[in-house]
This record gives sequence, C-alpha cells and structure tokens, in this order.
Amino acid sequence: MLDINLIRTNPDKVRQALLKRLDVVDLEPVLALDRKRRELIVEADALKMKKNAASASVKQLAKEAQQAVFAEMKEISARVKALDAEAAAVEAELSKLMAEMPNLPADDVVAGGKENNEVLREWGARPEFAFAAKAHIELCKDLGLVDYERGAKLGGAGFWVYRDQGARLEWALMNLFVETHLANGYSFTLPPHILNYECGYTAGQFPKFKDDVFLLAGPEDKTQFLLPTAETALISLHRDEILKEEELPRKYFAYTPCYRKEAGGYGANERGMIRGHQFNKVELIQFARPEDSQRCFDEMVGHVEAVMRALGLHYRLVKLAAKDCSASMARTYDIEVWIPSMKGYKEVSSVSNAHDYQARRGGMRFKRAATGKNELLHTLNGSCMATSRLFPAILEQFQQADGTVTVPEALRKYMGADRITI
Repeated sequence: MLDINLIRTNPDKVRQALLKRLDVVDLEPVLALDRKRRELIVEADALKMKKNAASASVKQLAKEAQQAVFAEMKEISARVKALDAEAAAVEAELSKLMAEMPNLPADDVVAGGKENNEVLREWGARPEFAFAAKAHIELCKDLGLVDYERGAKLGGAGFWVYRDQGARLEWALMNLFVETHLANGYSFTLPPHILNYECGYTAGQFPKFKDDVFLLAGPEDKTQFLLPTAETALISLHRDEILKEEELPRKYFAYTPCYRKEAGGYGANERGMIRGHQFNKVELIQFARPEDSQRCFDEMVGHVEAVMRALGLHYRLVKLAAKDCSASMARTYDIEVWIPSMKGYKEVSSVSNAHDYQARRGGMRFKRAATGKNELLHTLNGSCMATSRLFPAILEQFQQADGTVTVPEALRKYMGADRITI
C-alpha cells in the first residue's frame, strides 16, 4: 500500500510514477476521501474537547445551568457519534481505493511493458545440436519421466505425475536448492499450504487479484485459499510485528507446491510442464532496513544466478519495465532459461523488491536503535526456483544423440547417476 502522506503532499510525483505502469491515473477520488476523513476527524475532535471541558466544569454550576449543559452535552454526543460513523465509512472507502493501487516503480525502472524490458546479461553458450533434438514432452515420454495422461486423469488439464527418474530429478533439484540456501544463511521453513485472507492482502494479491487463486469456501473475512507461491505465506511471518534492527536482514526460504488457476491459454508453446496448475518451487524472502534493501536485492539475484550456473544452464537476466512488474513490486529482475524446442526463453525465477509497500499493508516494522522509533521494513522475494520450467530446460539443453540426458554435475550426488536413460 502507498503512503497516503506522500499522495497528499506530492500527488504529481505519485501520478508520474504510476503512469509508468498505468495508462490512466486519477488520484482525486483518493485525495477527496482523505480530505473528507480529516475534516470529519477535526470536527469530531473539537466537539469531544468541548464536551470534556463542559464535563469538567459542570459541577461548579447551579442546578438549572447544569441541566442546560447536560442537554448540550447530549446533543454533542449524538453529533460525535454521527461524525465517527461517517468517518469510519469514509475510511473504509479510502482503504478500499488505497488497497487497489499498485506500488510505485523504482526511479530507474522504465515505463511500458515487455517491449521495454532490458537484457542485462547472458550466461553460458546457447546449445547447438548435430542431431534432431527432441522437445521435453517427447523426452519425458521416451524416458518415462512424466506421465501426462494419468496426471490429467487424476487432476484434469494442467496436471502431471512425475515417475521414477523424473521424480528423482525433481527431488534432486529440491535438494540442491535447500542445501544452497542453507549455506547462504537463509532459515528453512515449511509453511501451511492453506492461507487466510490477510496473507493475500499483505502480499498485495488481494483484493484485486483474488480470482487468480484457488479460493476455499467461506465468508470474505474467513476466506482461505491455496497458496500460489510461498511468498504469500512468508511475507506474513512478521505481520503486525516490530523486529529488532540488529536482527535484520531476516532471511527465509521455503519449499512448497504452488497452486494457480493460470487463466492463460495452453498453446503449443505452453504444452507439457511449461504452464500448470500445480508445480514445485523454492522461494527466498528477506526483511531488511530501507537503506539495505538494494544490497539485499543484488545479493538475492546473485544467489539465483549461482544456482543456474551450478546447473550449467544457458540463461539471461532481464530487468523488467514497470508494466511487466507485478503490482506489489517496485523492481523485478527475471532469470529466463533457454528452451531449445521453443527457440526462446522462459522465466524460471523472479527477484523483486517491494520497498515498504507490503510492510505498510501488513504492519511490519523495526525499531531503529539510534532513535527508538518504529519504521517500516522493506520486503524482498525471489523464486529459486520453479522446477516446472527448469526441468524441461535441463532435459532439452543436456539431451544426447542417443536419446539419453546428461545429469548436471551439481545434481549427480542426489540422483545417484550421471545420465538419465531408458
């Protein structure tokens, strides 16, 4: 959530920043509600002060004069009650509008969408094959790694079943991620897969993007849903808490399946495991001081890239333009892996900095040691990584002429093999 004080004092700055990611920005409804709320509060507070002053002096008055004061106090109480009720209604409407506003892009994030994304660097050589290379779907079927037909039988379109060496490869990736992030100083967590409404709100996914998740039955104030990413759970670990400055940054990672409606189409380029309703992912989270958040962001990008390089996969790092960043994020870098059969790149990780947007929604602060004052945290997240696209990339980039697949060296101790064969 944005800072209402910033909108009030510098609306032009907010408007120009939001125009990087929105076609139209109208702040007047927000400003009008804010003015009305403050007017109601000022009037109510003045009446309360008047009532308190009269209450303190009424005993010194004659009986007839007291009756007149009591009558006036009764009228004041009724007016204050009406003003408080009106202020609460205005506050609710203002909160609704504020909750739907996206984050301000960082100053150096350019306007526009995918067309303005910037490739910062590439790593590794794009694989070339002297034989007729196969797509991952064919490799999965030939090597018995994934059963798409039975996955659809069990869950419908967009689901699959890992089998034998496929299941072992998937779990080897999880083992690599866990071992790597423990070594990088992250605390390992296994959060619930069913979350409450407040988790979605704090992450910035609710209310605007509530229809993108699998909701469970219940009234809105009791709404639960299947987590679309572990970020949604981990961001709320310190909701409504005040952390100690010396404990920052707090670093967590979690393994979870992710459950998504994925409303997009399932075209030829998204067959197999590229787009699904359930997939495995490891997520990184950091809670940091504002002055440390860019350093933490760069560190997280480095952690993700190190895993990609350990796997030996050709990838590129892309800085997203404002419209391509999710609504809660001020800055996002995508790590995109090369999928040979698609002759293109697919995102396998996003590292993002929300600045204080999520912290304001979730009441997450830290106590500044030098001043004793509470300040909003900065929150950062990074997927490291989504296996449903990493798995196909490994199969396609490391396939051999005889139909086998070379196992990346970093995974061999977990796989117990250096090659996947029939």
